Order: sequence, then structure tokens, then C-alpha cells
Amino acid sequence: METTPPVKDKDSPMLSHSSIGSSSELSRGGSSVKDEHEVTSETLRMNSKTDVEVTVLTTPSAAPDFPEGGLRAWLTVLGGTMTTFCTFGVVQSFGVYQDYYSRNSLSERSASEISLIGSLQVFFVFAIGLPAGRLFDAGYFHHCLLSGSAIYIFSIFMLSLVQPHHYYQNILAQGVGMGLGMGLIFIPSLTVTSHYFRVKRSIAMGFVIAGSSIGGVVYPILLNNIFAKASGFQWGVRAVAFMDLTFLVIANSIMRTRLPPKKAQEQDGRSAVKSVLTDVPFIIYAVGSFLLFWGVFVPFFYLQLYAALHGVNPIFTKYSITVMNAASVFGRTVPNFAADYFGPLNVLIPSGIISAGLIFGMFGATSVAGVTAFAVFYGFFSGGLVSLVAPAVGSFVTQRDLSDLGMRIGILSFSLAFALLTGNPLAGALLTSHHLWHRPLIFAAISVFCGALCHIFVWKSITKRRGSTKI
Repeated sequence: METTPPVKDKDSPMLSHSSIGSSSELSRGGSSVKDEHEVTSETLRMNSKTDVEVTVLTTPSAAPDFPEGGLRAWLTVLGGTMTTFCTFGVVQSFGVYQDYYSRNSLSERSASEISLIGSLQVFFVFAIGLPAGRLFDAGYFHHCLLSGSAIYIFSIFMLSLVQPHHYYQNILAQGVGMGLGMGLIFIPSLTVTSHYFRVKRSIAMGFVIAGSSIGGVVYPILLNNIFAKASGFQWGVRAVAFMDLTFLVIANSIMRTRLPPKKAQEQDGRSAVKSVLTDVPFIIYAVGSFLLFWGVFVPFFYLQLYAALHGVNPIFTKYSITVMNAASVFGRTVPNFAADYFGPLNVLIPSGIISAGLIFGMFGATSVAGVTAFAVFYGFFSGGLVSLVAPAVGSFVTQRDLSDLGMRIGILSFSLAFALLTGNPLAGALLTSHHLWHRPLIFAAISVFCGALCHIFVWKSITKRRGSTKI
């Protein structure tokens, strides 16, 4: 019996012998076969007395099914919260080290030289996000998490061994070593939540990022109290190292990926990067996010100094950053919860505009009540701003294909690294030795406001593309 060669339909893939289903997949009279995937059918006509219709199953790329919860999903979120506690929580507590180095072990160095240690640290946290995001897409999540944890913990212990007045040792251990380790951990730990959540993605990422705010509350209290005791700097740093080691071991044990890695045959790396970099709305979004991060952390770095120079109670002044970080815990969860209902960009844009206005409120932080009010409100709204920048990247990918989400977040993270490296030092240069506070605060407010304007333009573009305002 001969068969005529299969005819390739313009809307269907070429049939082959291997593509023909089993006997259970055969149907007659045009009946269809149903399974969990969308199916298509084609007919092979055989030169016999009877025409047999062979239903061939094809499985086009379907939108992944997100569990939106479950034990494994929430364990992954818990592990991500632990990693951000250990990474960006430390970054937000660098002011403690800045104070200690200025008065003790690096007293011969200028404040700008000392701040370079923290600037390098946060730069690497975000700059390494680009290769780490690509590795995540390729299926190397656990490799990044484990190697980053090892580098990070090793560097903390090396920091406890640095000799006083050996500046390069602090640069290598704290600025470069800890920064590299954090960078390999931070972005993959944040991105992996997208494997489990689509509808609840913003709130899930908000819980993960909230770990950094909790760390920003715990680390300053812990370090300030231990540094003040006879055990001093070495054991204060080691206490942090042992605590972080415990959390990272747990995180490595409970975090899991769910979706398969992006396959090389689907799209090579070069064309994938090109497709992202030619997405004009995404590029404008990245520029807007750069401007947001250029100015949003200025109050975090300078509120304590501003309050001290304006005669606020010294005991309370020491905890002003802790109050702000405590408020940002709620700021990194409540707005994210709203974002799941209204869309991340719909919440991110007003958070940016309100934060820009609140920066001017720092001029009133000249009393305990003023500092408290500013720290609470700015901590809340800026926390929402910072926590929604990454979830909003999901607006630029389709529900069917999340394969380049890690790359997009990595590219965004890489651009934000330069904002964080230059924004606060630039604000310090504007401040000058004469403490001209209006300069850095106006710079920060305008920068954040311009970033929000960029996001408004992006919002208009995406709503036209999708035909929906829930972006």
C-alpha cells in the first residue's frame, strides 16, 4: 500500500511518520482529540478503498500554568526573603560601617573614599545582575545561588580579618568580594518567583524584597551594639557572617525553579539581547528606572547627617535610618499587593511622584517629630517604588514566553548599578562642605520626578499595545 507524501499546509508543520499519534489519537469523520494542550488535525489520505483520517497532535507553545501558591512556591519566596535580607539588607546598613571607619580604622581617609567601599558593593550587586540573569535563563539558578553564597560568606570572614588603616583590604573584601557574591544571589533569587506567580507576582516579589528592609532594621542595631563593646569590629562582622551563613544554607535548601530553561535552539543569545535592546518602551522604562534610583536613596544616605546637623536628639538620630527601613517593610508589601489588582506600573507611577514630593519634606526633619514623620512616609512610598521596578518588567513579556524575563531584569539591574554608583556621591558633591542642603534634595526630587514621567510615557505605549489599562 502506497501513501501519498504529506502536504505541508501553510499554517501547519510538515508531517512525518514519527508525528503520527497512537491508535487512541485516531479519529473519524472529522472528530477532534482533546488533551491539556491546544490540538490541530491534518488528514493523510491513503490509496485504499477507505480514506482514513489521522489526527496529528501538535503542541504549539502554550502559556505556562502558574500555581499562584503552594508549599514549594512559598518556600521559594521565603528563601528569597532570606537572601535579600543577607544581601541588600547589608547594603542598606552601610552607614554603620561608614561611621565606624570614619572614627576608627580608616580615620585618615576622607568620607568620599570611605563611601566608595559601599558604592562599589551596591554597584556589583546590580551590575552582576546582567550575567546572573542570563545564567538564570539558561538554567543555572542553583549554580549562581551556591557560588554567590560561598563568595559572599568567605568575603565577610575576610572582612573581619582586615587590618586597621589598610584601605585596600576593605575595598577587596567588602566592596568587591561581598559585592560580587551578592550580585550572583540577588537577581536570580528575585527572578525565580516568576516561575510560580503571574497574577500574584508583584506581591510575591514584594515579600522577597521586603527582606532587605528587615535586614536594614536588624543589621544597624546589631552592628552598633557589638561595635560599641570590647569585642569590637571583628566579632561584630563575624556575628553577621554566622547569621548570614545560616540563612543562606536554608535558602539554598528550599528554593527551587519550576519552568524549564530557555533552549539554545529557540533563539541564540545574541538575537535575544538584540530583541530586548530594540524594544523601545522597555529602553525608556530602563531610563526612567535609572532616574528613579539616581535620586531615591539620597534621603537614606543623608537623613541621619541632616538630623544631627540640625540639633535633633542624638539618641534618636542614631535610629532614624532604622525607622525609615522599618516603614519600607510595609512599603515593599502593601503597594505590591495593590499592584496585583491594578497593575505594577499603575502603582509604581504614583509612588514615584509622591516620593519626589516627599523629598522636599526632608527640609522639615529638624525635630524628633519631623524626622519620624518624614522617615515613616518616605520609607513607605519609596519602598513601594523600589520594590515594583522589577515586577513591572513583566509588563514587557508575553504570558506565553517568560524566557527572556531574567535577561530583561538583568539588563535593568545593570543600568541601575551605575545609578547607585553615581547618584549618592553626586548628591554629596552638591552638598559641599558648606552643607547647602537645597542642592542635593532638589537634584534627588527632580531625578525621581523625571523617572516617573518616563514611566507615564511607557504606560501609554503598553496600554495601546495590549488594549488594557491594567499594566
